[in-house]
Amino acid sequence: MGTRERRQREIADREELFLDIAQELIRQDGLLNLQMSRIADKSEYAVGTLYQHFASKEDLLLALMTRYVKDHVSLFQRVAAWKAPSRDRMFAIGVADSRFIRQCPDFFRVTQYALSEVAWNATSPARRKIFFEVNDPLAEVVISIVDDARRAGDLTLHEQNAQEISMATWSMCLGYHNLAHAEGVLEDFSVRDPYSLMFRHLQYLLNGFGWKPLFDPADHTAIEALIQRIDKEVFDEEN
Repeated sequence: MGTRERRQREIADREELFLDIAQELIRQDGLLNLQMSRIADKSEYAVGTLYQHFASKEDLLLALMTRYVKDHVSLFQRVAAWKAPSRDRMFAIGVADSRFIRQCPDFFRVTQYALSEVAWNATSPARRKIFFEVNDPLAEVVISIVDDARRAGDLTLHEQNAQEISMATWSMCLGYHNLAHAEGVLEDFSVRDPYSLMFRHLQYLLNGFGWKPLFDPADHTAIEALIQRIDKEVFDEEN
């Protein structure tokens, strides 16, 4: 390994250390209490060194969020490889998304803050570029499922395109994640199992698109059976 490569490896390793410590401090003290000075102290590096890697705390949080996305992409790619009808695969995207949020609750807490208007505007163009590049495979998987459905005759796009169809499912899932993590909000609406409701509404949404074969969203047993099938065939989880 040459001097340049060694230097790049050292920089990458140091950045991972900073992100590991930030993640630890968020779990320990909460996201809003995260301070760059504490990350520097705990890492035994100067604050100036930390700012050589991240232009701001928001920049660091976007980098932390970007690191989580790699695991998210892995789940979506498993759905893409599943030999199942396009509608089942699109539904499985919702299942994969909910699994990821349950497995990585820290990701969602960081996401809520990092993608807020104030925090996002404080991030650097370079960090945003990396974030978009890492997220591209997520969008590609969902768009490819929509395209498969169109080619198979399972879905007619009418005046929409594949990206717009994908946005509908993404926004629904994101909205449910926000509500499910806002303590007491859904309980006030007598919603005790938000993800069960999300899966049902996802089937209603796909019906609204005319995505074949149509599914009865009121059939809770059939929805649960489909989720169990996805867990077993896509995620290798016995139920």
